[in-house]
Amino acid sequence: MSRAIGCKLLGMIKPFLDRALVDLKTLIEQIPRLEPQTQKLCDAMMSAWNTGGKVLFAGNGGSCTDAMHFAEELMVRFQKNRQALAAIALCDSSVITCAGNDFGYDQIFSRQIEGIGRPGDVFVGFTTSGNSPNMIRAFEAARKLKIITVGMLGRDGGKCLPLCDIPIVVPHNASCRIQEVHKFLYHTICEWVDSKVD
Repeated sequence: MSRAIGCKLLGMIKPFLDRALVDLKTLIEQIPRLEPQTQKLCDAMMSAWNTGGKVLFAGNGGSCTDAMHFAEELMVRFQKNRQALAAIALCDSSVITCAGNDFGYDQIFSRQIEGIGRPGDVFVGFTTSGNSPNMIRAFEAARKLKIITVGMLGRDGGKCLPLCDIPIVVPHNASCRIQEVHKFLYHTICEWVDSKVD
């Protein structure tokens, strides 16, 4: 027997859609300001691949799925069949739970970067707050290894901002809106990559 959850059954979705559309319209109008940093990310990734390097991705929760989504579209395909590109999301559940258990949750990404990161690689960290301790540790580990650090950030960039060689900051306080713009940006980057790689 199912348990009642006390939801209100009546109510219109329209006010929520209207508010979301206003938010997105405002953010979309600001996207051109992110073009210089976005181009730097494109160039850094292409440089890494051209010298035998790779791009690493990480994030928590919804940002974890963005990290995986971005990586798979580079490694496998976006809109055309082309050369596979070295792109790895640091999201293996056995590695994460092992690192969390043995070293602490704040080291679940930094431990992986220490293991497979090399100078000239690129690390792209997704964090809408910019203050997640494990992302701070990840950026610190990457910088120590001379890996180019890219922050897909929100709000004011948080504590991760000064740790990023290339900060891409979506100026909004709601994680959902920030993630929507992150997705718009990395899909656009994937389209650019498709145009450059056979």
